[in-house]
Amino acid sequence: MAEGTKKDTRHKLTLEDRERMSITGVIDVLSFDEESIIAETEKGMLILRGNNIHVGKLNLDEGEVCIDGVIDSIEYSENGITKGKNSFLNRIFK
Repeated sequence: MAEGTKKDTRHKLTLEDRERMSITGVIDVLSFDEESIIAETEKGMLILRGNNIHVGKLNLDEGEVCIDGVIDSIEYSENGITKGKNSFLNRIFK
């Protein structure tokens, strides 16, 4: 692999008992708190919602994120995040 090139990763979700999740193919984590996580992945924007969500491992060089907590929903969006009245974040956090 040439220096300065990012490792070619595939996007994969693994959910165990709705309490532990590992994700690969993550480009960036844009927002997280105990109720939601918004991440940019190779397959679009990923929104996770739940309770007591914590990021246990975050390695953006490898594109990996591990999450603990109760996962209630998993949603993908093809739309990018923009600023303004009808932005992706404004629709998510109504």
